[in-house]
Amino acid sequence: METALTRLAGVRYPIVQTGMGWVAGPRLVSATAAAGALGILASATMTLDQLRAAIAEVRCRTDAPFGVNLRADAADAGDRVRLIIDGGVRVASFALAPSPELIAELKEAGVVVIPSVGARRHAEKVAAWGADAVIVQGGEGGGHTGEVATSVLLPQVVDAVRIPVVAAGGFFDGRGLVAALAYGAAGVAMGTRFLLTSDSTVPDAVKARYLAATVRDVTVTRAVDGLPHRMLRTDLVTALERSGRARGLLHAIRRAAGFRKLSGLTWPQMVRDGLALRHGKELSWSQVLLAANTPMLLRSAMVDGRADLGVMASGQVAGVIDDLPSCAELVGRIMKEAEDTRERLTALK
Repeated sequence: METALTRLAGVRYPIVQTGMGWVAGPRLVSATAAAGALGILASATMTLDQLRAAIAEVRCRTDAPFGVNLRADAADAGDRVRLIIDGGVRVASFALAPSPELIAELKEAGVVVIPSVGARRHAEKVAAWGADAVIVQGGEGGGHTGEVATSVLLPQVVDAVRIPVVAAGGFFDGRGLVAALAYGAAGVAMGTRFLLTSDSTVPDAVKARYLAATVRDVTVTRAVDGLPHRMLRTDLVTALERSGRARGLLHAIRRAAGFRKLSGLTWPQMVRDGLALRHGKELSWSQVLLAANTPMLLRSAMVDGRADLGVMASGQVAGVIDDLPSCAELVGRIMKEAEDTRERLTALK
């Protein structure tokens, strides 16, 4: 299936595996790429050396195109961009809007730039700055999310920009892919669906929590870092929501200390990162620290398997997923479902 996305990224199918921190590592990304979709490494939870090694590992596992996701506001964003360029990475994706200078540097080197956005005005901004395409996530998507459903946000963005639009938030099968294409999208991006594959390195016990979830078990909370964050409801999430300021600050300091040791960041650096997220928002100091060390909370679940100590970002689709196919099986199934759906629609004419 050829679309503007497949032509840009050089992949066979218009499907993107999103850059999920602690989840989208070399094994998942290379399996996705080998299946014909676009796999994206999550670099925000990697050091520069780890990112360099991860790019090399994906290269060893497959010669298919892949991407790297990075934070545009990271202090070492320029160094990461140079790693992407030197590593021959096909696509650079961003969770926050990259600067016009970063976009220009990447495009000059032949790297395709695809930021992720959650609002029409953000899509218009990055399109004006030269982005090649944009991933637009509706409120159904996991992690930090907005309030507008994909079915409302997607057509707004498609009508507003002249670059390819990839739809995210609520997609897990071939019917959704056809629906997104009907809205004018060039493909779909999925996180939770790829997290729940046999190629994902997420511990089995955590995958089981996702598979057991219903759509009502996926909630949006501000208790973790002060921003709307879609995740599975757990005892930890409930405890954070019920914590007073003093207790919440104690929890935050304890977890921040763990993240500081893991990441090598100094306390001032962590507070600075938290304050960057606090800008323009009414966050408590505990939320500032939690904003800076949210990766630690995610790591506890996604790497250590401690669902009781970590948070599990999740799209609402977790409530309708009940299996763990390989990436190859998943992509093949989605494309077969998409073709069957198109044939049924044609038969209705």
